[in-house]
Amino acid sequence: MDSKIQKLLEDKHELIGYAGVREKYPWLVQRDQNCILSPDSDGMLCGLFMSKFLNWKIRGFYDGKIMVLEDGFSAKDCVFLDMEIYRKGIRSVGQHMVMFNRDRIPGNWQNFDDCASINNIRNHDGYHDFRLKYPFGTIHFLIGVVGSTKEIIIHKSAIAPLLFTDGTWMNLLGYTENSLSWLSYLRASEEHTPLNNIFLNRHYSLYELMLTMDVFLRQRDEISVPREQGDRISITLRGGEGIPHNLTADIGGTFSFDQGAKERAESFLRLLSVLTGWEYQEQSWCWSKWRLSQFTKGDFVGSKLRLSNKSFDEFIEKNPLSFAMTSTQNIEYTIEEPDKMY
Repeated sequence: MDSKIQKLLEDKHELIGYAGVREKYPWLVQRDQNCILSPDSDGMLCGLFMSKFLNWKIRGFYDGKIMVLEDGFSAKDCVFLDMEIYRKGIRSVGQHMVMFNRDRIPGNWQNFDDCASINNIRNHDGYHDFRLKYPFGTIHFLIGVVGSTKEIIIHKSAIAPLLFTDGTWMNLLGYTENSLSWLSYLRASEEHTPLNNIFLNRHYSLYELMLTMDVFLRQRDEISVPREQGDRISITLRGGEGIPHNLTADIGGTFSFDQGAKERAESFLRLLSVLTGWEYQEQSWCWSKWRLSQFTKGDFVGSKLRLSNKSFDEFIEKNPLSFAMTSTQNIEYTIEEPDKMY
């Protein structure tokens, strides 16, 4: 075992208080909310899950470079799922590392007052705890929170997509000690809870799980096209400059998702629906009449900045829209330029 990890984990025996999370972020379990998703498998699972159990409506997507949002709605009308938005009054849920040093909290950190970030909830920061960052998807956090108020059945067939998303199954094996710590924290060891059914299930041997994951990956690949994996909704190309992709301008200044891209996205959503039992309800998902906002994405490495207390403070003073610490020396971030998040 990694002795350094064991040392870091020595004092990490606390349990999440789901009642306290619901009290601080009551909108997490309220029905009939509007939401904006990250355009990947985690975001899509979150959308299907919240639509199924709380009748949420998916109004748009945000990938850090572009936001598309149904005409007539504003960011404050929606909950952002699978991303942390650094704006007070804009609700968001995420699983990224955003706090650099808990002993040096920036003066405007209240911008995250309406953000349910699981690393922040556990008081994990990049300076002390980067190796202990949350290793699962936003969907697992949401299942834990919503599952603390109502019965949620996890079907055997749902295990593959729920372990695929955000590389969860690889993290379970590659970062075992930290994963076990987080499973304990999330109360996954408690019987008759949905997280117990996902992570402590008796359905598969390791070999059977590998075969099941292989089938799921082949199904995903059948939906993929060059430069676009089937488990993503591409509104910009990965690694690009934030140029709109798969979007068609409508008369009146709005945008719609290209038909071929929409069909691929719906194919993956229907695959997830069949496996999870969380029905894809087309009327709950907006694919047209989107208003488009473009932002500027950057990172510390590309800007040749060394991540430190001083550089983090200076960065926060620039009031980033969203950001995530992706390594001990890098933060990827979004600035509200040229557009503002309306």
